[in-house]
Formats: sequence, C-alpha cells, structure tokens
Amino acid sequence: MKIFITGHRGMVGSALLRRATALNIETLTASRSHLDLTSQRDVFDFLEQNAPDTVIIAAAKVGGIHANSTYPADFIYENLAIATNLIEGSRHAKIPRVLFLGSSCIYPKMAPQPMPESCLLTSPLETTNEAYAIAKIAGLKMCQHYRAQHGLLYHSAMPTNLYGPGDNYHAENSHVIPALIRRFHEAKEANDPSVTIWGTGTPHREFLHTDDLADACFHLLALENPPDWVNVGTGTDLSILDLAKLIAHTIGYTGQILTDPTKPDGTPKKLLDISLIQSTDWSPKIPFEKGLAGAYEDFLASLENGAARL
Repeated sequence: MKIFITGHRGMVGSALLRRATALNIETLTASRSHLDLTSQRDVFDFLEQNAPDTVIIAAAKVGGIHANSTYPADFIYENLAIATNLIEGSRHAKIPRVLFLGSSCIYPKMAPQPMPESCLLTSPLETTNEAYAIAKIAGLKMCQHYRAQHGLLYHSAMPTNLYGPGDNYHAENSHVIPALIRRFHEAKEANDPSVTIWGTGTPHREFLHTDDLADACFHLLALENPPDWVNVGTGTDLSILDLAKLIAHTIGYTGQILTDPTKPDGTPKKLLDISLIQSTDWSPKIPFEKGLAGAYEDFLASLENGAARL
C-alpha cells in the first residue's frame, strides 16, 4: 500500500505521517511549493503520475471563530477546491480508496447532543463557521455519492476539535487550545495579573488528540466496509472556562481568569455521538490532561527551536 497524505506538514497530517511510519506503510507527500491543491490540473497530474493506492485528505484551510468570521470566502473556496480536486482527481486516476477528513462543525448549531451522524443537514449551521462547514459537507457528500455511483471506497471521518503537537499558535487565527496555551504562557512570563478569554466561558467543547485521530483513521482504512461518514471523538466535553482553568494549571499560571461576554460564544455545545465508531472496536486512548501537558511541552520546544507557528 502507498498512501498519499495531504497536508502532511499540518498538525493532523503530521500525526498521520507518524502513525503510517509506525505501521511501516509507504507514504507519499507533497509540500505546498510543489503541489497546489487548489489547482485542478496540478492535482490531476500529480495523482496520475504517482498512483497512490489511498488518498487521505487532511489538507484544509482552518482557523478559529475570528478567522472563520473574517475570511468566509477564503474558507469556502479553498476547502471546496481541495475537496473537489482530490476526490475527482482520485476517481480520474482510478485510485480505489479515499478517506476525507471533515469536522464536527458540519452538524447543525442546535443539533441534538451528543450529535449522531444522522443529524447532518437537519437544521441551520452555526453562522460563524458556515462557509467552512459547507465545504466540508460537500466533500463528505462527494465521497458518499462517488461510492454509490462509481463503486469506489471513498468515505469520511468527522473529528471533533483537535489539539496536539505542531498546532498553530497565531494570536488571532488559531483554535481555542493553542490560543489559550500561548496566552497563558505569555501571561505567566509577563507576570500578568489576569487573562481574559472570549465569550461567557459557558459553551462546552469536546477535544481529541491528533494521535488518537490518526489511530482512528488507519483503523477505518483497515475496515472492508466502513460507514460513509463516522464521528471521531472522545464522547466527553467541558466548558471553555473549565478548559481555560485546566490549561492555566498545566502551564502554572496563577492569575485571575476573566470572561468577555461581548465576544461571540459560537455553538453552545458540540459533543459527538461516537457510538458508531465504537461499534467498530475503536476508542480514544490519550487522557486529556496528559495530552495537554504534551501539547504545552511541544509548544515550549517549538519556541526553543524556532519552529513555533506564531
């Protein structure tokens, strides 16, 4: 087997690459400077020439509430282009298997909790990340319909909020865990008396370590008849305020944690129903506190060696 892992330099892609290496699976990668995934011609030519057996679509334009709200056109265009080019390009190159990675934000804002796969498209999306979600839904549906019409084993995994080594710590465009790791670390270094977090702190979120996601992906690739799409998460969540307290404790920050209700909260609760993937004999393995400690260690190491994505 030869697997083409897209987005291999990102947090998710690098976790997939680590897992493939551990399993002694041959991998194919291409940096952005060598392959523009938004270019149909480039993607089609690359897949024809390299002929992988499987494509994992982990490449994506991602960001937090601020980035999604500020650049919705960029998010929908780039993510649609990546999905359509790789899925149709794989069909054109006769690649028998594709695993498309989406996100839990594909589900409605007011979805039942925990969210089953069946609640997709049953009511409106959360507006702050609608553009990204629509692109991911399109990729999921492409895989579903290509499987039905062409008999290709194209399927999808919908992970919950992810964290882990190699995350993006940009002050405005990062997700909540790396954003809070950076802010509490800098507050500790500066002896700041308080840190203010966005929103009320009451929304609940679920978090999955990228190494657990990578394990789930290769588990799904080993199944002969995987679901068209399946949730990948932990089945547990916590409030953003409790998350902030846990990260502050992990870092050793002892100042006050304040909230800013003038900032948006986003979806009130996002917890995945993971009973479907559990029925295939997969469950997450990394405890959250241990995962956070490792993420902070990786952040410190990346600051030290100059590799931090700031």
